[in-house]
Amino acid sequence: MSVHLILGGARSGKSSFAEKQAKLLESNTQSQVYYLATAQPLDGEMLARIKQHQQQRPAHWLLIESSIELAKAIEQLVKKHNSEHKHGITILVDCLTLWLTNCLCSSEKDCFQQEKQALLKTLSHYAQSSEVHLLLVSNEVGHGIVPIGELSRNFVDQAGWLHQEIAVIAERVDFIMAGIPLSLKPKEHK
Repeated sequence: MSVHLILGGARSGKSSFAEKQAKLLESNTQSQVYYLATAQPLDGEMLARIKQHQQQRPAHWLLIESSIELAKAIEQLVKKHNSEHKHGITILVDCLTLWLTNCLCSSEKDCFQQEKQALLKTLSHYAQSSEVHLLLVSNEVGHGIVPIGELSRNFVDQAGWLHQEIAVIAERVDFIMAGIPLSLKPKEHK
């Protein structure tokens, strides 16, 4: 497995599921796990969420923060890791929808489209890698009503299109509901 998309609603258990997958990869492949966080502690509630996530994951996992330049962060991690280690790498990205929000709210024109294309290119590059494992966590927000505000509608649209494009690349896609994974795209057995 190289690219694994993990979707779910708020508090569905998607991050816990992703962390279990990372622990399995760490154990089975002796890969180093990097936790690539996209959240920004802009208020007390988000800071509390970040601290809760930090307490849940193993302390020896290396934390990297990247709120916008996700593809660049992945590429730099892989390059740095490969120059220092002989075993594989697992990168858990949590979460794509916070990254999407950061890009949509950026003052840089076309930030999200540029960053999305860079991410899709990076994911395609590692899609068949046996040494690089990417676990991508994201909120599935398209099950509700269409939001009233323009930014909210754009967010839902962009998240849905992003998920579809990553799902084409990914070898595995799971939807988590009530902590239970539903496999949408299992890895084909050869």
